[in-house]
Amino acid sequence: MPIITLTSDFGYKDHSVAAVKAALYSELSDLTIVDVSHEVSPFHITEAAYIIKNAYHNFPKGSIHLIGVDAELSPENKHLAIFLDGHYFICANNGILSLIASEIKPEKIVEINIHNSIETNFPVLDVFVKVAAHICRGGTLEVIGKLIPEIQQIKNLEPIVNDKQNQILGHVIYIDNYGNIVSNITKKRFTEIGKGRSFVISARNINFNKVYNSYSEAINFKLPKEKREEEGKKLALFNTSGYLELAIYKSNPHTVGSAASLFGLKLTNTISINFENETKYAG
Repeated sequence: MPIITLTSDFGYKDHSVAAVKAALYSELSDLTIVDVSHEVSPFHITEAAYIIKNAYHNFPKGSIHLIGVDAELSPENKHLAIFLDGHYFICANNGILSLIASEIKPEKIVEINIHNSIETNFPVLDVFVKVAAHICRGGTLEVIGKLIPEIQQIKNLEPIVNDKQNQILGHVIYIDNYGNIVSNITKKRFTEIGKGRSFVISARNINFNKVYNSYSEAINFKLPKEKREEEGKKLALFNTSGYLELAIYKSNPHTVGSAASLFGLKLTNTISINFENETKYAG
C-alpha cells in the first residue's frame, strides 16, 4: 500500500485539501494519505523546506511527498518529480528541497511535461496527483518529464560567517506551534566556528550565553517547585533537528505568550552569535 504525504499552505478553511485527497482516492483506491502540514505560511518556501526536511525521513522508503507551496506553473517555476534518499518528491522548482538536497544528492530529477492535461489553475490537483498515481503504478519518472541535472537553490539559506571567524549571522526560518523561534544556524556550524569559545547569542534586545540540549535542562529540578524559575524562562537550545532554537519554557502563544511574541521576532529576522576572539581549549 503506497504512502502519499501532503504538505501545503492551503489551510483548512477552503476545499483544497479535501479536493486533492479525493483526486488521489479516485486514482488509487488502496493507499494511505498522511497530512504533514497544511499550515505553512502562504508561499513561504523556507518554512516548507524546514518542515519537509524534518518529516520525510520518518516515512518508509518509496513514499511519495506532494508539496503544494508556491506551486503555480510559470516560466520561472517549473514542476519537478525527484527521487532522493529513496523517496519521491513532487513540487515546484523553487528551492523548496534545498535543505535536503544540500546534504543528499538527488538520484534523479525530471522536469514534468504532462501539462497538456491541466484543466484548472490548481496544479497540485491536476498535475501532482497524476504524477503520484503514475509512480504508484510503477511508472518511471522519465515517462512524465525530461531529466535535468539540478534543482534551484534557496538564496541565503546558509548563515553567514565573517572573515574573522568570530561571528555567525543567521535568521529565523521557522516558528513552531509553541511560538518557539528556529534559526538556520545548525549545531554543526556552531561547533565548527565556535571551537569551544564563549559566545553571546543576540536577537533584537535578547541575549543568551548558554545553549541547552533540552527544554527541561534549563530548569533546576533540585529546587522546590515554588522556587524554580520555570514560567517565562528564556532559553536557547539545539532542537531535535539540530538547529538553534530560542524558546520560552512551556510557552503558550494563546495565553502567556511565546518566544516569537515576547522577543518580537518574525520570519527572516536576524539572529547573531558573537564569539570571543581567543579560543579556550579544555585541558
